[in-house]
Amino acid sequence: MENLISLVNKLQRACTALGDHGEESALPTLWDSLPAIAVVGGQSSGKSSVLESVVGKDFLPRGSGIVTRRPLVLQLHRIDGDREYAEFMHQPRKRYTDFAAVRKEIADETDRETGRSKQISPVPIHLSIYSPKVVNLTLIDLPGLTKVAVEGQPDSIVHDIENMVRSYIEKPNCIILAVSPANQDLATSDAIKISREVDPKGERTFGVLTKIDLMDKGTDAVDILEGRSYRLQHPWVGVVNRSQQDINKNVDMIDARRREREYFSSTPEYKHLAPRMGSEYLAKMLSKHLEQVIKSRIPGIQSLITKTIAELETELNRLGKPIANDAGGKLYTIMEICRMFDGIYKEHLDGVRPGGEKVYHVFDNQFPVAIKRLQFDKQLSMENVKKLITEADGYQPHLIAPEQGYRRLIESCIVSIRGPAEAAVDAVHAILKDLVRKAINETHELKQFPTLRVEVGNAAFDSLDRMRDESKKNTLKLVDMECSYLTVDFFRKLPQDVEKGGNPSHSIFDRYNDSYLRRIGQTVLSYVNMVCATLRNSIPKSIVYCQVREAKRSLLDHFFTELGAREMKQLSKLLDEDPAVMERRTNLAKRLELYRSAQSEIDAVAWSK
Repeated sequence: MENLISLVNKLQRACTALGDHGEESALPTLWDSLPAIAVVGGQSSGKSSVLESVVGKDFLPRGSGIVTRRPLVLQLHRIDGDREYAEFMHQPRKRYTDFAAVRKEIADETDRETGRSKQISPVPIHLSIYSPKVVNLTLIDLPGLTKVAVEGQPDSIVHDIENMVRSYIEKPNCIILAVSPANQDLATSDAIKISREVDPKGERTFGVLTKIDLMDKGTDAVDILEGRSYRLQHPWVGVVNRSQQDINKNVDMIDARRREREYFSSTPEYKHLAPRMGSEYLAKMLSKHLEQVIKSRIPGIQSLITKTIAELETELNRLGKPIANDAGGKLYTIMEICRMFDGIYKEHLDGVRPGGEKVYHVFDNQFPVAIKRLQFDKQLSMENVKKLITEADGYQPHLIAPEQGYRRLIESCIVSIRGPAEAAVDAVHAILKDLVRKAINETHELKQFPTLRVEVGNAAFDSLDRMRDESKKNTLKLVDMECSYLTVDFFRKLPQDVEKGGNPSHSIFDRYNDSYLRRIGQTVLSYVNMVCATLRNSIPKSIVYCQVREAKRSLLDHFFTELGAREMKQLSKLLDEDPAVMERRTNLAKRLELYRSAQSEIDAVAWSK
């Protein structure tokens, strides 16, 4: 499994390239699931010297105050041959063979992100070093913990650095390399204090003791190195770094390592510990441990990646496709979204989705009940019947039957049906409009584009208004037709006076008695009831033909016609997607690419076992 550390190195670089470096984000983070070794220590604890000893190169910026102001992800790659070089992720095509230039670029890149204000930033710098003299290892160098802000730094810098360090080391996949100077009381060590808070059992913490050679004469660090002063699950490692004089004289790192070995093997107090002391041992031990941790975490990482890919794909589908740049593509997008809306609307009318049944309820319940509630008592009262019959006779009383009187009575009753007929048209219109609102809410693609959503809704409502007006006109014509032509057969089948035992020789004015007028009223009522029964069937047909059928057939036809004449700028306005949604879709697509790439990388390593 020698490829495991290289695998995590690739994934870490890919994460950083896409803005995933463990900071709080609304997007899924792969970074936090990747095992890493974070180097923690107070200022002047010798943290930088430990890293340079592990690498065998003098490459880190030095100076007073807070020098490390951004996390440095240091990836070591063991290669064959004798060439040594470094690469920064932000300069992928540039190789550094001069490590003094590496030091300068770290400082320059820090300033590019933070400015020269001595602020800190959580965005990491990625540095890869390729050498035959290193082991495969990844270390994250964090800003040194401090207790006081220096000039040019905000008062919050102390807490800001602590919060940044904590955000890395509190992750369960983080291995903590706690660097403490031996010439200070371990109880006051910043590294031990913060690591104890996030890892109280010491299961993830490796203790590194620096400046052992600078301890007061007569004192030693054996109790610490053997785990008696402060016990960790992993053994302490002591290192002897170059002195400031050595650094000033540019003492070679290889020489420094040799001196370190000699110090532990020749010092009586540490001779028995010498095989597991020094920066070389530290690097090998960390590399081996990191590999074991990565190996144990691979199944969990694979499971996380698979789950996250499914979640990202689901959200991207919900957000919809990105917008085309050309006019043709924009028009096609709009038409497709409108067709989706139209399809959902038809499903409501056809019963695939709920809502269409309300139209039938109007025909089966509301409209018949409204007709039944019509009161013909006023039109067919004795007084009104006599009045209309008499007025219809004019100067000449009717000789056989009061036909004009019948017509006027019937017309006055049938005209009142116009009210329920119009109400039925309006009720269906309200239902169709409500279904438009539902269909708009259920068309997820319309949620991307607020302006298009409004325009589609307005266009649909305008069409329904036109259909309602046409339906109302045709429906009232049905009522008017019943007024304009009476069914003759109905009256021909009525019994005559003689058949009822009447006496035709009675005076014509005797026909205006109450029983005769009552009979006229009953006859008119029977005819009107017959007409009502007819209209109960024909008016729903007219409404369905003029409104429901047309809504299914041509709801957005006017909108489509007008859409074809719009220019690019107008089409762009319709697709004015929320910038936050556009940004999220772009970020999700990049994050999905990261996870798919990670899945492929991990699968390749797994199959090569």
